[in-house]
Amino acid sequence: MIRYPFVMKNKGMMMAHPIHGRIDGPIVMIGYGSIGKGSLPLIQRHIAHDPALLSVIEPNPAAAPLLAAQGITHHQIALTPDNYRAVLGGLFPDGRGFCVNLSVDTSSLDLMKFCRALGVLYIDTVVEPWAGFYFDTNDNAQRTNYALRQQVRDEKAANPGGTTAVSCCGANPGMVSWFVKEGLMILSRDLDRDDPVPADRAGWARLMQDLGVKGVHIAERDTQARAKPRPRDVFVNTWSVEGFIAEGFQPAELGWGTHETWFPDGAHRHATGCQAGIWIARPGAITRVHSWCPTPGPQFGFLVTHNEAISISDYYTLGDPAAPDFRPTCHYAYHPCDDAVLSLHEMFGAGRQQLVHEILDVDEIVTGIDELGVLIYGHAKNALWFGSRLSNAEAKMLAPDQNATGLQVTSAVLAGMVWALENPQAGIVETDEMDHARCLQIQRPYLGPVEAHYTDWTPLQDRWEHFPEDIDDTDPWQFRNVLAS
Repeated sequence: MIRYPFVMKNKGMMMAHPIHGRIDGPIVMIGYGSIGKGSLPLIQRHIAHDPALLSVIEPNPAAAPLLAAQGITHHQIALTPDNYRAVLGGLFPDGRGFCVNLSVDTSSLDLMKFCRALGVLYIDTVVEPWAGFYFDTNDNAQRTNYALRQQVRDEKAANPGGTTAVSCCGANPGMVSWFVKEGLMILSRDLDRDDPVPADRAGWARLMQDLGVKGVHIAERDTQARAKPRPRDVFVNTWSVEGFIAEGFQPAELGWGTHETWFPDGAHRHATGCQAGIWIARPGAITRVHSWCPTPGPQFGFLVTHNEAISISDYYTLGDPAAPDFRPTCHYAYHPCDDAVLSLHEMFGAGRQQLVHEILDVDEIVTGIDELGVLIYGHAKNALWFGSRLSNAEAKMLAPDQNATGLQVTSAVLAGMVWALENPQAGIVETDEMDHARCLQIQRPYLGPVEAHYTDWTPLQDRWEHFPEDIDDTDPWQFRNVLAS
């Protein structure tokens, strides 16, 4: 039952905030950056809990006055391989509660394993390694999200069931996996089919295959901007600068589909694991792909590595993983805000990171939206974009302390927490494996317009006849045509 315990005035409107679940025990949030700040009020609104048992682990002393003003216990300490057991063990003395990991430089796998051993529910937004991994590891294959994800999947296989740990449940990875399923059902309807909602992974994979889908772009365009020009030697972004730089320096990678007839130069397969992905020997943040979003239409995106690129291709695989009957290609195609694009150019051009990092605050953004969805392509209707077109102005009305980019992430964290509370013994799960309808039911009030758009665009259309390229005009949706030369 959904209960409405109180209402809140917001811009002249009365808004009710339903309670979706209850946590009996401590809630420990690790990290209080932009996503932590945005997640906290959603947890307080929608999950019943004892406020005295809510605490935040955050080494940055700047968090202290912000948390003190809210009466929230602040543990000013950085988790490390040497102390995480003692710190978390002390905060979860009775083997119950919820650990919400929204930090960088902490091993998601180690924290997840320890929380499950304690009987504590767990959620994160990315498979994060301990500090130093992204830049100190010389083996590029090991620096991929494929390798990081595979470690979690190996742990799931070795220790099935047990206390729920939700892996990679933000906007992307996370929400976009729910969008893929909803998008497939929309496509089925619009093709005048009578497909029931699949009951399991194999059913979803067969549906995607039967619909003629060749692949999925996680297609995003962020147009949020402030009036102040970006200063030189400052990295500006709408979400974690550290997180974006780290993933941008990882090798470009993608899920590799069965329809592909060409293999990129400098690309590599993995010798072990699910066999669903490949990686390219260049940073993802300087590897461009052709894609499409409703507002700009055709655009360049960066082939930044993300967990969902591998998990979606893996989830929808049919047959032997080493020689599948069907598998979609999947990758991120990310156009960040214009200030972030300029910051990337400056950083890679200078060969060093900027010393100053700035995140666009909700109150300084004067225009723009974060248009984040999935472009499901290759079928009889060519391509379907389905996703959230949330503006900063609407995000500001819906929830405090976050811009549009942040709210798409934090609302997915909330949905994942509710799902875990309702399924406390599901073991380690990715968002592809969760009930997409239930999760979107929780999240959708915070996503602004959620829309479906068909397009006749293909990657073959974004070409300059003066500069011929080596493309495949027999199949527009070959990755050979998507990858920008």
